[in-house]
Amino acid sequence: MPVLVLHAHPNTPPSRVNAALAAAARSVPGVTVHDLYETYPHFFVDARREQALVEAHEAVVFQHPIYWYSAPPLLKQWWDTVLEEGWAYGGNASATVGRTWTHALSTGGSEHSYSGRVDPADDPAGRANFFALDDYVKPWRQSARLCGMRWHPPFTVHEAGRLDDAQLADACARYRAFLVALGAFATPLPPPGA
Repeated sequence: MPVLVLHAHPNTPPSRVNAALAAAARSVPGVTVHDLYETYPHFFVDARREQALVEAHEAVVFQHPIYWYSAPPLLKQWWDTVLEEGWAYGGNASATVGRTWTHALSTGGSEHSYSGRVDPADDPAGRANFFALDDYVKPWRQSARLCGMRWHPPFTVHEAGRLDDAQLADACARYRAFLVALGAFATPLPPPGA
């Protein structure tokens, strides 16, 4: 099934990990990688172009770093511009219904730091992540629900800045497998007008 990867990393060039993940995604048949920061350096997102891309794919993967416990600003702009009322939700909107919504996330912190089980005694400065990663993705999960899309748990790479070459190669292999499985998970949509 066709899978759209919306790659949104604000650094130019993107991080070593996100660049490698995007390259890995490009090697998977049926996957289209669309780099938002390359396409829209001035944040003027073309809603019709992006909507056509979504309509041509059965699953959408938002690939990005956890950026201040959220998504990078251009991805937020994309959601605000593209997921319009009347197209993605509300009334008889059906363009996104039945498609799959998921994320491919990279974090600077460890898996434990996003577990929601950090002991305050181990964090005397009070700077550890208080919530589990699942808590940070809840707004996106709700957005998928609003748009009638099926939520799929995200693919995550923790400690992105600390991965050695072998660990990065393993992450890329896991990402390729995730995308292949996601293509099988996505429900084929009926042809337009059917």
